Amino acid sequence: MDNMYTGDLMFQFVPIFIGIIFIIVIGSVIITAVKGAGQWQKNNDSPRLSVPAIVTSKRTNVSRSAENELHSTYTTYYATFEFESGDRTEFILSGSEYGQLAERDRGTLSFQGTRYIGFQRSQ
Repeated sequence: MDNMYTGDLMFQFVPIFIGIIFIIVIGSVIITAVKGAGQWQKNNDSPRLSVPAIVTSKRTNVSRSAENELHSTYTTYYATFEFESGDRTEFILSGSEYGQLAERDRGTLSFQGTRYIGFQRSQ
């Protein structure tokens, strides 16, 4: 008699468990989308600034994804800039922008909020 109740319990528990996982995943996707939209709007509301800066460091982050047996990698490029005040800020750049920068380059950094616009090297 115990085995019959154990089987019934599994058939009741598993759908509830899967439903909870589904809600957590969908909730995470929605939260991420809302945060991204909020940051995008905050950047749009920020003034565009062009200030003297120095490239202090560069780095990359390579992530790997395995979907449908296709393995692909994604590289995110970062550069840290130091302002005359000594403050530093890191921005995400495109691969081509990243490749054109060298550490210790001096120039004018243009940005809007957390959005990198460009860097014009001084002569």
